[in-house]
Amino acid sequence: MTENTEKRGFQTEVKQLLNLLANSLYSNKEVFLRELISNASDAIDKLRFAAVQDQSVYGDDSNLHIRLSADKEKKTLTISDNGIGMTRDQICEHLGTIAKSGTADFFKNLSGDQAKDSQLIGQFGVGFYSAFIVADKVTVVSRAAGVAPDQAVCWESDGTGEYTVSTVTKADRGTDVILSLKEDDKEYLEDWTLRNAVTKYSDHISVPVEMLETVKPEKKDDDKEEDKSEDNAEEKAEDKKEETAEYTEWKQINEAKALWTRSAKDITDDEYKEFYKHISHDWDDPLTWAHNHVEGAQEYTSLLYVPKHAPWDLFNREQKHGLKLYVQRVFIMDDAEQFMPGYLRFVKGVLDSNDLPLNVSREILQDSKLTSKLKSGCTKKALQMIGKMAKDENQDNYKTFWKEYGSVMKEGLVEDYDNREEIFDLMRYASTHNDNSEQNVSLQDYISRMPEKQKNIYFLTASTYAAAASSPYLETFKKKGIEVLLMTERVDEWVMNQVTEYKEKKFVSVTASDLDLGDLEDKEEKEKQENQTKENEDFLKKVKEALGEQVTDVKVTNRLTDTPSCVIGQGNQMMTAQMRRILEASGQTLPDEKYTLEINLDHDLVKHLAAETDENRFKDWAQLILDEAILADQGALKEPARYVKLVNSLLLNK
Repeated sequence: MTENTEKRGFQTEVKQLLNLLANSLYSNKEVFLRELISNASDAIDKLRFAAVQDQSVYGDDSNLHIRLSADKEKKTLTISDNGIGMTRDQICEHLGTIAKSGTADFFKNLSGDQAKDSQLIGQFGVGFYSAFIVADKVTVVSRAAGVAPDQAVCWESDGTGEYTVSTVTKADRGTDVILSLKEDDKEYLEDWTLRNAVTKYSDHISVPVEMLETVKPEKKDDDKEEDKSEDNAEEKAEDKKEETAEYTEWKQINEAKALWTRSAKDITDDEYKEFYKHISHDWDDPLTWAHNHVEGAQEYTSLLYVPKHAPWDLFNREQKHGLKLYVQRVFIMDDAEQFMPGYLRFVKGVLDSNDLPLNVSREILQDSKLTSKLKSGCTKKALQMIGKMAKDENQDNYKTFWKEYGSVMKEGLVEDYDNREEIFDLMRYASTHNDNSEQNVSLQDYISRMPEKQKNIYFLTASTYAAAASSPYLETFKKKGIEVLLMTERVDEWVMNQVTEYKEKKFVSVTASDLDLGDLEDKEEKEKQENQTKENEDFLKKVKEALGEQVTDVKVTNRLTDTPSCVIGQGNQMMTAQMRRILEASGQTLPDEKYTLEINLDHDLVKHLAAETDENRFKDWAQLILDEAILADQGALKEPARYVKLVNSLLLNK
């Protein structure tokens, strides 16, 4: 009996997703079963957690299980669980919307190519909606724990844009997902197909997965002398009929032992990969994993994974992340972020502690000393896992890792002082040693190539690789054969203002106002610079007066060879245009940048300026040289129209 029925439309993103699922081709359709069994397992885990506080949630049904049943006549496959169940509001929230940040980016990246889009679907993790790969109608009947039988809810959709939801009666707690299979997918009504899929994808989960099995009683041996009487013959015939009668019963078809509790030597790579997909709802294999059991003052087990692809919301630090927390094999919570630092928010996995109390809450975890110790242990294990990948002879996996997660790993250089050295070892940068933008230079590589006299690690931050590689600040370094790290990500500027050295070698920006190359300095060039400064005092003063408050000083430089000028700020590194834009976008009001203009007296443009006798044109040429320096450094000017007018005027000799 159904009542209170209403029809609703899917969220726009769900419509797009369902349309994509219906029209994409899959070589492994059976993953839908893994997704639905994983959802059922999560529902049972949540019920177990609720029972920690209140055993009455079990009612008279504490034998927790997931059951698969196929009806060949109706062409339906049902996945049932007796877990926590869902209310009407919950079912509409979970099955009518995709409550996941990054959905807009996800759909923006869809190309229309079915094969490529299928991979994107796997990265996004569609969970329940994968049912529509094999079903042309999906019915969900659910009764939440503690809710009356006549307050269960039925959700139904053919996946074309709308769904209905109504109140129904359901005798037992939990959720039934009923799939009306497409004509081409009837193989999922066969016992052997379902058993193979469960063994392949869900053998490792801790919840029993059951199927109905036909049982044939064993034949009884009866070596007693037969009674020849007619009455007894009828009785024996009846007994014989009972002995040979077939019946069905629910049989467990998976191992149902939590994978992380088993010995690592007994677990295959395929089992590790399938368990990762179970806990993450990812369709790709992980890049790497680490299984660790610790005994002693603390006893805990961790199983950590690095996904092959970064989640869409990787840079949203407020988005939920963290490990699945268990205490003595009892599920406690998803996304326990207290055990993994922010820069490792992409790490997935399980933490099972024997020391935390079963009734632990997020508030208790926040202030617990034990939590701090567990976080430290998990962090070190995660860094070791990543470090092992970095040292592997085959660097393909680490290249993938750095492309996906390099930016967030850099956050750790500031956030995690205790592990800074280990994090530094994982860093990769582009550099002038290579003629491409690939970030594959480690700090160890850089140091190994340093000339004997070089004491510092030189770097340049810029908005793009092209801007960095063509920067005039590199000219003297290229001339001397000194390698410079090229840093082009937004996070680099923040990090390099916070860290000072690596293995007792200081980081020095090539744009530093007090740049000192030490023993690498050419004495003749230094003397030449000093002499030029003395000989051109009046000229330098005249340029400074022409530019007015735009500059704090005008100096002769020896850092340029092919460029007429460059600008530098105060201290070790001036605030770049990119950093200014970031700060201004956050609502901060910044004063106008004051520059020191350094000019190359050997450049023809500067010589032209020095020879100019017309005062107005002298000011124009000085302004042009300053604007060019700012443009080369920052890629933009505050008044581009004024600059264009100035260039045109000088070209036309007006």
